[in-house]
Amino acid sequence: MESIRRTSMAVLVSALAAVAVVPAQAVETKDDQVGLKPADPERFSGGLTRDGNVDPERFGAKQPDPAYGAFQRGLYITAYNLALPRAENGDPAAQTLVAEILSRGLGMKRDEAKAADWYALASEQGIPEAQFQYALLLLDGRFVKKDDKEAYALMQAAAEAGNLFAQFNFAQMLVKREPDERGLKKAVSYYKRAADGGLADAQYAMSQVDANGTGGERKDDAAARHWLLLAARQNYDTAQLDLGRWLMIGRGGERNRKEGFGWLLRAARGGNVAAQNEVAKLYMQGIGTDPDNAAAASWYILARRAGLVDPMMEDFFDGLTEEEIKQALERANRLR
Repeated sequence: MESIRRTSMAVLVSALAAVAVVPAQAVETKDDQVGLKPADPERFSGGLTRDGNVDPERFGAKQPDPAYGAFQRGLYITAYNLALPRAENGDPAAQTLVAEILSRGLGMKRDEAKAADWYALASEQGIPEAQFQYALLLLDGRFVKKDDKEAYALMQAAAEAGNLFAQFNFAQMLVKREPDERGLKKAVSYYKRAADGGLADAQYAMSQVDANGTGGERKDDAAARHWLLLAARQNYDTAQLDLGRWLMIGRGGERNRKEGFGWLLRAARGGNVAAQNEVAKLYMQGIGTDPDNAAAASWYILARRAGLVDPMMEDFFDGLTEEEIKQALERANRLR
């Protein structure tokens, strides 16, 4: 997935230990490691009402008005023109909305430097969304002077105010500050709050906390599997991979190989390379699905193109005829 500007500003590293079978989603790791990335505001549905519209409270507005109505209908220039006079008069909600439009280039040329100024003004007035965004800018240091101390304070303030992305990212900052059990213990409550709020990144983080019994939490595979399911339902591919594997072996609950295969296939279709290799093996062995050598070969071709080499699948592939390999290549090209 193309990197998102607003989250790429926060270069935060998680020190969560992983279960042995879990690869990372967002960073390149070995199969026995996991990495967690800063939460992606543009991937998560937070900040939306139940009918899918933008929640004005995300910008600090307590009541809907024409500017927010225009924004949620995609009329960004209209929204900007309506919000700008209010922003200039000191309305922090309007300042945040103007900053949002400018920072993402919605309906107009992107101007991140000017957006930073508006985020700063709204942040000073306590708007959690603005505090979160300005904290990211302070961490990055491209459009404002880098200030880790101020970023930490603003991220914490936004987290305490209930911003899910700030909660997750503040947890990451805590772990970065103290990359051991002490930091993780401080971070868990923020991961948990963001996870309860529906943030998939945090739900996956909590699955790792519970699976490993870290951060002062007891080991609880059933709870970990619950978090994996919630994140997997939001198309978090690493959660889908883990959940599929857990279902295959009955970890954290009953074994269900058919359902496990389904989650692994979903992750594979989403581009998860480890899942593509898993699906290839399952097709080859007929576990959780009917055996299908052609499907096995085609999924392994995709995984191998991405750099994954599996000795078991290499032996299987070497046993195919030239015609079978040709068909597998054609099928793999259709799967891309």
